[in-house]
Amino acid sequence: MGVDTSRRQLLRACAGTLLSGLAFIERGRAQERGFVPLTERVSLLAVGGTNVVALPTGDGLVLVDSGSPELVTQLMGAVKQLQEVATVFNTHWHVENTGANEVLGLSGATIIAHVNTRLWMATPTWIPAEDRYRPPRPLKAQPNRTFRVDGSMTAAGERIDYGYLLEAHTSGDIYVFFRDSNVLAVGDVASPVRDPELDYFTGAWIGGRADALDRLVALSNDRTRIVPGYGPVMTREQLQAERDMMKTIYDRTVDRVREGADADDMLKAGVLNGLPRAWKDPRKFLYDVQKGLWAHHNKLSPNVV
Repeated sequence: MGVDTSRRQLLRACAGTLLSGLAFIERGRAQERGFVPLTERVSLLAVGGTNVVALPTGDGLVLVDSGSPELVTQLMGAVKQLQEVATVFNTHWHVENTGANEVLGLSGATIIAHVNTRLWMATPTWIPAEDRYRPPRPLKAQPNRTFRVDGSMTAAGERIDYGYLLEAHTSGDIYVFFRDSNVLAVGDVASPVRDPELDYFTGAWIGGRADALDRLVALSNDRTRIVPGYGPVMTREQLQAERDMMKTIYDRTVDRVREGADADDMLKAGVLNGLPRAWKDPRKFLYDVQKGLWAHHNKLSPNVV
């Protein structure tokens, strides 16, 4: 082996060691800024209140969701230490997950969401729990690119697929799948620690939730990192367990609602008994189950009008 060849190999080895060291330092700095690495490329941003997924690219960050309104300053401070945001996906319209949308829209970011998410953001929406209408979001906070079924893009060599989850948590839920990194962001369609929310007023129902979880389980594998809108990262096994629980609840409630049972009736009948988790507010959940089932009355029986 010649001297020049040996020198080139040594230089390559030194360069590899240096790059590995810089990557390690950068990961340490990222964690200090609130970025929790999920893979070598995709991170979870832990300062937004609700989960924000981030992928750095040559053109700027790709985000999934934009955190809670009260934490916009912290979120944007953390983000801007790395890159400007080029693209943000909204998994649904709720303000807890889209708090920094206006700031990002004003800075020129592309905001991608299902067409129904943009409609709910652009429309005064009744908030039953607060007995009031929520005013429309500012125009710059609304998605500026929408889709109906699914889509795909590539950023920094990462294939990003996204698709509609019909009536699972709202009528505009989507997933965002970082295919090459095997990270699947699912918004509030999965809820590992909070009571699962069925926003029946904007289209969700228990059957839609179970169907959406079926689709997410089919998309994932045993190595997929599944990121809910709030709470810890999930495994496929945990996602499957939540799907099975939702299907059990559907089976226990659909006939009772068809026969006229309300939330109190179902609570007394024990439809939530024996499940692998407890509810903080079981009556509210069953109220939402009942309302959602009646909104989809054609699913109860062809004779229910």
